[in-house]
Amino acid sequence: MRTTVATLVGAVLLTGGLAACSSEPAPSSAPQTQAVKPVAETDVAAPAASGDQPKGITYDVARIPLGAKLSTGSSVANGRTTVELKVSGLLPNTKYGSHVHTKPCGAKPADSGPHYQNEKDPVSPSVDSKYANAQNEIWLDFTTDAQGAATGTATVSWEFRKGEANAVIVHATHSSTEHGKAGTAGDRLACLTAAF
Repeated sequence: MRTTVATLVGAVLLTGGLAACSSEPAPSSAPQTQAVKPVAETDVAAPAASGDQPKGITYDVARIPLGAKLSTGSSVANGRTTVELKVSGLLPNTKYGSHVHTKPCGAKPADSGPHYQNEKDPVSPSVDSKYANAQNEIWLDFTTDAQGAATGTATVSWEFRKGEANAVIVHATHSSTEHGKAGTAGDRLACLTAAF
């Protein structure tokens, strides 16, 4: 059994949803043999003007305020992967989308690349529901409570390819499941660098 935990906290990450993420998946009833434990938690900051970027970045301080907290972690057991995102300090009672992306956070929202997909869509950006769905990607959509906190969790029947999943993005809306818009979730509001 292997456990990998990455924590990235950024005012936007918890369930925002990058500029192309969509609809909230149904909760998984998969058995979980090991708890997901984040190794770190971080407050989101503005992107750096140059050089190394913060681990947690907000691209929209109105939706993901400076100082909002993001953390993520994952566990792998019996070929199944569970990923969890925890957020606090976001807008209260608000829907966000969130997905795992392929590249680390950068100064610009698009720097984190596309969604991580177990079976890669040959067309990019991927909006085909055959590929952009909650079974082939990690969707962590959430709705904050009255205090602006939430947790998004996803369990899939596969494991990440080493080095190919490096961030969690928080998007402006829940993920869409509509063909031709599948996986979209509005603007990328925040990013948390996390190597899964």
